[in-house]
Amino acid sequence: MSRARICLATGVVVSALAVGSLPAAALAESPAEATVAAAATLPYRHSDSVRQIQLQGATNVRDLGGYRTYDGEMVRYGQVYRADGLGKLTDADVATLGRLGLGKVIDFRVPVEVQYDGADRLPSGLTATSRPVTDNGLYAQLLTAIGSRDPVKQEEMLGGGKAEAFMRDVYRTFVTNPENRARFAETLRDIADGDRRSPLLYHCTSGKDRTGWTSYVLLRALGVPSRTAERDYLASNDYRAAYDAKVREGLKQSGLMQNPDLLIPLQEVRTDYLGAALAEVETDYGSLHGYLREGLGLDYGTLAKLRARLVGS
Repeated sequence: MSRARICLATGVVVSALAVGSLPAAALAESPAEATVAAAATLPYRHSDSVRQIQLQGATNVRDLGGYRTYDGEMVRYGQVYRADGLGKLTDADVATLGRLGLGKVIDFRVPVEVQYDGADRLPSGLTATSRPVTDNGLYAQLLTAIGSRDPVKQEEMLGGGKAEAFMRDVYRTFVTNPENRARFAETLRDIADGDRRSPLLYHCTSGKDRTGWTSYVLLRALGVPSRTAERDYLASNDYRAAYDAKVREGLKQSGLMQNPDLLIPLQEVRTDYLGAALAEVETDYGSLHGYLREGLGLDYGTLAKLRARLVGS
């Protein structure tokens, strides 16, 4: 096999790793398929104020509504959605998204992710806005580690706490990288400037890191307590666990990795990853409010519009 074909094949596997699915030969039937009939009429699964939209081609699509703020108000349902990759949606999934009435979709993926995973599949008339937030080289690192098929090299690259340290660095760039801050700021402004008739969805590949940080910051900006916003962030582990476990098994069966558990720190979200970003916020801006105002450049008017649009009956 040529080097280019090996690279492409590895990229497909890495893309599957991030999305939480693998080709049929390596991955058993998706549990979401058993619920597709129900999803066609009622796409939400309610759980502790979290509403998952059940799709066959994506596992971590959620309504950000339903959370209580400090003053007892509630974040409105049906206004902002967070998601993982939308490139593998079925026709039924696209129809489900169509019933959400989305006015805008924002894609945080970098070009190499789009190359291997594919462009978003969206309802007719809706085109994703590309707003890449760097993964700090995570995708390339996965390509290199998995594509090597070398357990010693994989251990050297990902073992001994290296994967966890890498993820903490990724999260710090959400705060330190000016291009990243600009992308997050644009997204929050889009939400603030929108209206209730045009819901917005943002996503990355796994719907857990770039999307998770955006969701955490947005919920805190709305006055949702930190513990509640953290719970929304950590919920990605619940929604992705079964898929990610099958991905690891598929990598082992295919001979790409002898110890696919090395990938667990890259597949999961963890409080210390979020904590790394928040510590950087404290160092650079003094508080999350300082990050919103100085780091993202959101004035009081924009923050007030965010709350007016998303909080209340």
